[in-house]
Amino acid sequence: MATDTSFLEFVMDQTAFLGNMRFKKMFGEYALYHNEVVVAFLCDNQFYLKPHPQLRAMLEHVLEAPPYPGAKNYLLLSDELDNPQQLGALIRAAAHLFPPKKPKTTKKKSSA
Repeated sequence: MATDTSFLEFVMDQTAFLGNMRFKKMFGEYALYHNEVVVAFLCDNQFYLKPHPQLRAMLEHVLEAPPYPGAKNYLLLSDELDNPQQLGALIRAAAHLFPPKKPKTTKKKSSA
């Protein structure tokens, strides 16, 4: 089951105050970016925050699950989605902990 646009809109509304939030559709699901850093995935109407010990420490209860078959476990957020300040703090922290998206490089044509 793919993520509904209503769930995506809810998450984007909850995080709009952060600024520099965007999403990218990927195989019927979504990657969330903050300041051009992938911080989370929305899969099957669930919010999966990229895992890191500092992010785990910010959560009172930690649930982990893979966002899709074959993936490593991510931090599965639920109640945190109803608390924009907590969600925002987690997203800001994740954006500082993970590297930014690498820019695409173009191949130069060789002259023969």
